[in-house]
Amino acid sequence: MSPPVEFEYNAFWAIKQCNMNLEKAGAHRKLDLQELEETRNEAYENALIYKERSKAFHDQKIPKTTFEVSQKVLLYQSRLKLFPGKLRSRWIGPAIVTPVFLYGAVEIQSNKTDNKFVVNGHRLKHYYEGFPSGEVEMICLDAPNCSN
Repeated sequence: MSPPVEFEYNAFWAIKQCNMNLEKAGAHRKLDLQELEETRNEAYENALIYKERSKAFHDQKIPKTTFEVSQKVLLYQSRLKLFPGKLRSRWIGPAIVTPVFLYGAVEIQSNKTDNKFVVNGHRLKHYYEGFPSGEVEMICLDAPNCSN
């Protein structure tokens, strides 16, 4: 028969050798876990606050345009083209607003084809007729006289 041998768990042995109290270490670990959870909750709340503020700022920058029946508008052409042309305008029209629906939907009628279709109001902008020519002011510029 072999003499009795006592086995110790290495981590427990290391704690005993360093004169650490297991109860204090356990309480400290629980406290650290609670602080970690509080920090995580604060970060989550801050992310929600940031998201709300950035959404409000973004919505503030979007212009609120309202359209009325028989008003002329331009339609943004969002169709994908391979070679769209560098300086070509992507606004087509003018078209005439027939009715305006809830939540920004607008029905327009094309002047060229007389087709009616419903589009999102974000794809439209007001069409302004040409300005009258009587209001244009002409300024003639002369070469400056430099006497040096």
